[in-house]
Amino acid sequence: MIQIIAGAKGKGKTKYLIQKANDTVKTAEGNVVYLDKNNKHMYELSNKIRLIDMGEYPIDTYDAFLGFICGLVSQDGDLEDLFLDSFLTIAKVDEEYIGYLLSKLNDLSERYHINFVISISLDADAIPDDFKTDIVISL
Repeated sequence: MIQIIAGAKGKGKTKYLIQKANDTVKTAEGNVVYLDKNNKHMYELSNKIRLIDMGEYPIDTYDAFLGFICGLVSQDGDLEDLFLDSFLTIAKVDEEYIGYLLSKLNDLSERYHINFVISISLDADAIPDDFKTDIVISL
């Protein structure tokens, strides 16, 4: 399942995402991973959540990002929830390819039973139509 948190930059998406991650880890049976553009929020996340600082990896295209996600999935059979903050930045994706990348993440979600919670700095009306029903909050 994919859940999207949409809204313009500075509207509180990260705060909401962190709270959701911390709430999720309390009842998760598998592993919870949080991807961010840096480790600035390290102390706000539960120590049971694995924080990955995407700035540490040489990812410069959305295909490389997708390969990185596939690597995470392949190495962690217990991965249950994956939180993606600053999606446009960490995924290196332009607005025109968001639908493509979201569809690939949705395929991974269905195949491996992973919940993706994604923070996107776009208004809800800019999200591709196929994914508007996946928007859980628009700030």
